[in-house]
Amino acid sequence: MTLAACSGGAEGDDDNGEAQGPAAPATIPELTDEPLELSFIWFEWPPAQLLEDFANEEYTKERPNVTIKVNTVPNANWHDAMFTQFAARQTDFDIAVLDSQHIGEAVTNGNILDITDFINENIETDAYDPYLLAAYGQYPQAETGQRDENARLYGLPLLGDTWTMIYRKDLIGEEPPETWDDMIEAARQCQEENPGVYGLAFHQANGSDAAAVTYNTVNALYGGNLWIQEERKIEGVINDEAGRKAMDVLVNEMKPLTAPGSGNWFLDEVNAAVSQGTACIAFNWIAASGGLLDPTQSSLGDTREEILDKLGFATLPTQETDLVPLGGMGMHISAYAPEDRVAEALNFMRWFEQEEIQKKWAAAGGVPSRTDALNSPEFLEAGPFNQVYTDSVSRQRDMWNVPEYARLIDIENTNVNAALNGAKDPQTALDDIAREQQAVLDGSGGL
Repeated sequence: MTLAACSGGAEGDDDNGEAQGPAAPATIPELTDEPLELSFIWFEWPPAQLLEDFANEEYTKERPNVTIKVNTVPNANWHDAMFTQFAARQTDFDIAVLDSQHIGEAVTNGNILDITDFINENIETDAYDPYLLAAYGQYPQAETGQRDENARLYGLPLLGDTWTMIYRKDLIGEEPPETWDDMIEAARQCQEENPGVYGLAFHQANGSDAAAVTYNTVNALYGGNLWIQEERKIEGVINDEAGRKAMDVLVNEMKPLTAPGSGNWFLDEVNAAVSQGTACIAFNWIAASGGLLDPTQSSLGDTREEILDKLGFATLPTQETDLVPLGGMGMHISAYAPEDRVAEALNFMRWFEQEEIQKKWAAAGGVPSRTDALNSPEFLEAGPFNQVYTDSVSRQRDMWNVPEYARLIDIENTNVNAALNGAKDPQTALDDIAREQQAVLDGSGGL
C-alpha cells in the first residue's frame, strides 16, 4: 500500500488547490488468505440483495476466504448514513455505493479514494460509454456527464439505470405513445374509458430525489435546463419559459391523472399501482421494476407470460428533446477502510468490471455498464425492460455533480412535492427552487 492510501483519510490537494481523497495504489496489494468480510453500504431495494447474493456466489469462486456483506438503510436515510460516518472519519463499510451526485461532496471532504491510477492499470476504459465512466466516477466534471480524460476518477459503475415507461398494452394498444404530449392524452383517454384505473403513476414523494427527478425529467423533455454549469447559474434558468412549461405540464396535466393519495409515491407505490392494475401508464427506474413480472405480486396474470401480455416497457417518449434521467450508482472505496479491505475492494472492482462477470451480473438481474455486456444476449434476454436501458444510454442527462448536491435536491424535492400536493402554487414553487438553489451556490463559493 502507498502511504496515501493507508493514511486514515488525510486530505490532499490537487493542482487546482481542491481537496481530494488519498490515492489508491495503481496495482492491487497482496491479498490476505485470512477470512475477510468486505462490506458495502447501499439503500434498501432489490439490487442490494442481488449484489450480495451474486458476489457471494461468484466472487468467492476466486476468493473463497471472502464474504460480501451489503448493509442497507432506508432510501431516505442513505446519504446521511454514509456521510455521517465520513464526517467521523471512521466507517463500518469499505465500499460506499454513491449516486453520481454524491461524488463531489465525498471527494472535496477527502472521504473516498482516488482510484485513477488503479483504473488506468486495471480497467478497460474503452469498453464503456464515456458518459457512464464520467457519471459514476469522475470529479470535477467540466460539463456534467461528459468524460474528461484529464480528470481524476473516484469510482466505477456498479449498476446502470434510467426510467422506463410501463404501459398497459391491453388498454392503450401495443404501440407506446411517441411524444410526451401523446402519452398524456393516451393516459387521459385510458382513465376515462376504464373506471377505477388512473391514467398515470409516477414519483411524487418528498424524499430521496423522488419528486425532483420527476420534474427534471419533464423539464429536460420540454427543452429546459437545470442550470448553466460554467456560470453556476440556476435562477433564471430552471424557471425560464421551458421550465415553467414543464412545471405546468407536471402539475396541471399529469397530476390530475394520478390516484388520490399518490402525492407521496415512490418506487414501491408505483410498482404496486401497476401490479394491482390501477395505472394505465407508469414511470419507474428499470432496476426497481423486476417485481412487476412476479405473478405472486401481480393481479395482471398467473404467469410471467400472462403479465407480459398486458404490460409493455418502452423508452421515454420524446418531446422537444429525447433526454432521459441518469440513474444508477458507482462503487467508491472509503478512505478510512483498513489496508487489507482496501486491497480486497480494489480486487473486487477489477473482478466485477470484467466482460464475463458483467454478463453474469446482467443474467442475474443486474444492469451492467460495459457496452459489450449491455448489448449481450445475457442482458437483453434477461428482462423485457433491458433493451430500454441499452437504447437510453445515449439519451441520459444527469443533475448537478457538485458538493452542494444534498442541499439542492432537498430544496427541489420539497417544492415540487408541495406543488404536486396543492400546498404551493406551481410557478411560485419553481421560482422558490430557483432562488433558494441559487443562494446555496452563491453562498458556498465552491466549484
